[in-house]
Amino acid sequence: MTESSGPTDAAHDAYPLHLVTTTGFADWAAGQSAAVQSWLRAQQFSAAAGTHALLPGNGGLAGAVLGIGNAPHDPFAYAHAPTALPAGDWRPAGDISAAIRDALHLGWGLGGYRYTRFRDTSRAPARLVADAPDPDIAAQIAACLRVRDLVNTPTEQMGPDELETIAREIASAHGADLDVLVGEALLAHNFPAIHAVGRASHRAPRLIVMRWGAAGLPHVAIVGKGVCFDTGGLDIKAAAGMRNMKKDMGGAAHALALAELIMARALPLRLTLLIPAVENAIGPNAYRPGEVVATRKGISVEIDNTDAEGRVILCDALTYAAEQSPQLLLDFATLTGAARIALGPDLPALYSNDDTLANAWLQAGDTTFDPLWRMPLWRPYLRYLNSSIADLANGSSSSMAGSVTAALYLDRFVPQDLPWAHLDVYSWNDNDRPGRPAGGEAQALRSCYAMLKARFSV
Repeated sequence: MTESSGPTDAAHDAYPLHLVTTTGFADWAAGQSAAVQSWLRAQQFSAAAGTHALLPGNGGLAGAVLGIGNAPHDPFAYAHAPTALPAGDWRPAGDISAAIRDALHLGWGLGGYRYTRFRDTSRAPARLVADAPDPDIAAQIAACLRVRDLVNTPTEQMGPDELETIAREIASAHGADLDVLVGEALLAHNFPAIHAVGRASHRAPRLIVMRWGAAGLPHVAIVGKGVCFDTGGLDIKAAAGMRNMKKDMGGAAHALALAELIMARALPLRLTLLIPAVENAIGPNAYRPGEVVATRKGISVEIDNTDAEGRVILCDALTYAAEQSPQLLLDFATLTGAARIALGPDLPALYSNDDTLANAWLQAGDTTFDPLWRMPLWRPYLRYLNSSIADLANGSSSSMAGSVTAALYLDRFVPQDLPWAHLDVYSWNDNDRPGRPAGGEAQALRSCYAMLKARFSV
């Protein structure tokens, strides 16, 4: 489903590509011929971030210089190359450090992505000819592209059953065990909240559970919100709000890709992955505003708004995850528009009950150029989720602190002595930027992997 300009081993006829910072441009240019210097001055080229200049030669194109600003270790400094440069093979000119090589490979892999399931791209991206990428970098690229592919796929081709199929393929490839509870089996095994949200769809709701790793290893549980399409339910969304709701399984896409990355790189972990997969549809038996829904934890929930469905399915999955006694619990969810209002599309909102965990993830975000921003679990705001007839409401009539109250809802279903982090992700790029093509996006996935690798390294 993807097209991406990965590295190639064929170095023949590859054009040289000069990687130049803004501050280093004057020195680099001084070493070029007078003709090249004149050519670059005519183009007013300064090696600013996101720029390039083609270099002429006697026989035509002699190479190019890529402007990377002053961030040579930022992968996105190189992400414009695959589409800015003419199609063909390109190799870095001169020696580059391992860190720059990794950033170059990562930026090139992210920048060359196009979703091609339903149409061909207008042109092939430029190809990178370089030493093979570090296996960790190659696996991270694959994980990010997995998220993009899953989110970009229309719901007709990516419903709960198709999400299960993808999970089965991943489990089979890595020797993991997979169990799935579908439809009425959710009620029989005490997952009533997942069933309530998904019961109106002709595509049965389900809970996908993947297990991998030896019993004696540190145990990490990962939960991903898998709302494969969100109409809003009976509190139906307006057309503009519903347009991109194929992406409401972005949390599940992140969780699946992270699990696949962990298994591919054989991190010394025991892993439990849980994906409640539903379609929030409208039908005769759709769950209703004012209805009281049972949950696995025994907390009764009054439905204030059927469009706050993600937290309803997650609460059963989080409860079950905690029952497995992991050392760490993580969840990913496209949970609230309020997080986007607060932080915009590029910064996922991080909530955590554990400062050590939160700080480690934030630090990893800085070092991997895969950022996130911590928000407060301000428990006094639980008052916004009071119900007069149930233990908790799933929403509030107030617009105050919408992202915080959603996280606080989830917090009620997590034991306070279990380190937990919740990431409210957008999973989407609204427009094309270098390395961030419009459509599905992986956010804080690489930084999460780096955090786990550092935390559980042997």
